[in-house]
Amino acid sequence: MEDILYAPWRTQYITGKKIEGCVFCHISKETTADNTLHVLYRDEHCFMVMNKYPYTPGHFMIIPHTHTDKLEELNAETWLRMSMLAQQGVRLLKEGFGADGVNIGMNLGKAGGAGIAEHIHMHLVPRFNRDTNFMTSIADTRVYSTDFLKIYEKIKSLVPKYISVS
Repeated sequence: MEDILYAPWRTQYITGKKIEGCVFCHISKETTADNTLHVLYRDEHCFMVMNKYPYTPGHFMIIPHTHTDKLEELNAETWLRMSMLAQQGVRLLKEGFGADGVNIGMNLGKAGGAGIAEHIHMHLVPRFNRDTNFMTSIADTRVYSTDFLKIYEKIKSLVPKYISVS
């Protein structure tokens, strides 16, 4: 018996236009395509964008506009802004989105597990009590109970309340 897992929503990814170069630099420069690219917030230092392949619903990233793979060489002002956005993002996910906890992480370099190693980025992954199930445990597959675009719209609607420039 052959196991088949259908995922028709991935058709656009497979057949869609490929981005040349760094995907994060592309998103950084495409300031008029925030809804299409699922950008939640942007300022002069960095931007927040939904993870296209989330670990859990609501997983987003904070990414500097500066193209670098070296955290240790990132401008201190940009790093402080990323850190402030992480604090505000945690509050958004807990208070606004209902997360019971949040994982924050950066995978630096290919050896460190980075999927996009050439441009540093910070993950904020909302966690919920009992958010794992047998699919994650035995099939290395995740099942989401809601639509990606609905989650994007929900989190984007929370940004004005929880994310500030100061």
